[in-house]
Amino acid sequence: MGTELLAPLDLAFWHFESDAHPMHLGALAVFAPTPDAAPGRILDLLGTRAAAIPRLRMCVRDVLLPVGGKAWTVDKDFDVHRHVEHIVVDDGDFMTEAGRLAGELMERPLGRGLPPWRMYLIGGAEGGPFAVLVKLHHALADGMRAVAIGAGIFDEIAAVTDARTAARGRPAVPPRSWLPDPREMAGMALGRIGEVGRALGVGASVVRAGRLDLRSTTAFAAPSSGTRRLATADLDAGALQRIRRAEGGTANDILLAVVAGALRRWMAGRGEPLPAADPRALVPVSRRRPGGASATGNRLSAYLLALPVTAADPRERLRAVRTAMDRNKAAGPLKGAGAVAVLADQLPPLAHRFGAPLAANAARMLFDVLVTSVPLPRSALSLGGCPLTALYPMAPLARGQSLAVALSTYGGRVHVGLVADGKALPDLDRLAAAVEEEFAELGAVITGTDRSPVS
Repeated sequence: MGTELLAPLDLAFWHFESDAHPMHLGALAVFAPTPDAAPGRILDLLGTRAAAIPRLRMCVRDVLLPVGGKAWTVDKDFDVHRHVEHIVVDDGDFMTEAGRLAGELMERPLGRGLPPWRMYLIGGAEGGPFAVLVKLHHALADGMRAVAIGAGIFDEIAAVTDARTAARGRPAVPPRSWLPDPREMAGMALGRIGEVGRALGVGASVVRAGRLDLRSTTAFAAPSSGTRRLATADLDAGALQRIRRAEGGTANDILLAVVAGALRRWMAGRGEPLPAADPRALVPVSRRRPGGASATGNRLSAYLLALPVTAADPRERLRAVRTAMDRNKAAGPLKGAGAVAVLADQLPPLAHRFGAPLAANAARMLFDVLVTSVPLPRSALSLGGCPLTALYPMAPLARGQSLAVALSTYGGRVHVGLVADGKALPDLDRLAAAVEEEFAELGAVITGTDRSPVS
C-alpha cells in the first residue's frame, strides 16, 4: 500500500474533528478468560496482529496538489507499541468499570502525526473477563470497513490471513499514485455529470429538511463538551426474530422502534414532557457493493427517520417505523436529506477544509440521534483462545450531537452500545436500561411473552 488521497468523505471527517469534538468510532470486545490468558501474552498478540494489518500503518500527510488535499501514506517510523496499551481497572463489576473507562478513552485525542487508531487491553481481577477497546478515527474507516480492520485481531481471521499470505508469499505492492490514470479520465467525467445532478437534488432536500426550532429534548440541545460516556444493553436475538415473524418488517425496523420507545421511557423518567415533534434519527446506509468491505475510504449515505416517541402504543411505534423505512428504501439511499454525505464527493479538497465547521454545525439542524447497525461475522470468534462473549459497537458523535446508538448481533445476542456526550447525558445508564425494558415490553405486546427485561 503506497500513497493515496483521502477520499472526499474521509477528508471531511478529518476536518470535522477538533479537541472538543473527537470523531472516533470503535468497539468494546469482551472475552472470557482461559487458564493461559496472561495479560502480557494477549497484549503481545494484539500488537503482532495489529501490525500485520496494512491499513493500520497508514497516517495522514499534507500534499501539494490538489490544494487542501491530504493523503494516506505508510508511516515509515511505525511502532505498534505506540498504539497498544494495557490498562487494569479497579475491582468491582467488570463491565461497569470497563464501560466507564471506555468512555474516557474514546474522548482522548489521537495524535495527528501517527496512524489514527489505538487499542487498549482492559483487564480486571485475575482470572476474570477482559476486554479490548478498538478506537479508530472516522477518516480511517466507516462501520463496515472498521469491522474488516478490527476482525484481524481474532484467531480465526488472523489464521486465514496468515495462510493466504504464506500461499502467495509477500509480493511487493506498487505505490498507488494519487493522480488518476489518463485512460480513466473520460469515464470519470461522464460519471460526474450524473453525480452532480444527484448532489443538487440532495442539497435541495437538505435545505428543506433543516430545522431552526429547538431540539426535541433538552439533552439533545446541550452544547458539545467533548466528553464521552458509554453504556451497554443486551437483547435476545431469538426474541427479536420471534417479534419479526409475528409482526413482519425487518429486524432493523424492530430495533429502531425499540430505540424510539426507550427514548420515550427515558424522557418520562427525567420528568420531561413529550416533544412537540418526534426526534429525528440518522440511519447510516453503506454504499459499498457486496464483498467490498475491504475497499478504502468511507462509503456512506443515510436515511432520516422520525422516531415515533409521541406514540403511546409499542405496536403503533413499530408500524410507524416500518412505514417510514419502507418509504426511505423505495426512494433509495442516494436521495433525500439523509444522503447529505454524498455531497462530500462533489466538493474540492479546499472546500472541505474551510467548510467543515459549517457542515459539522449543520448536523444538529438535520437530526437528533444517530442509530446504526453494524454487521459482524456469524462464526464464533476468539483472541488467544479466549472466546469472544460480546461486542459493543461505538458510533461517533457529530459536532452538536449528544447521542449515538449502535447495534450488532453476535452469539445469539444483540449488543447495544450507547455513546453520549458525558455532560449532556450523565444518566446514560438509565437510557440503556430503558432499551432492555422497551424490548421486553414490545415482545410482550407482539408475542405475548414475559415482560421482564432480558439480562
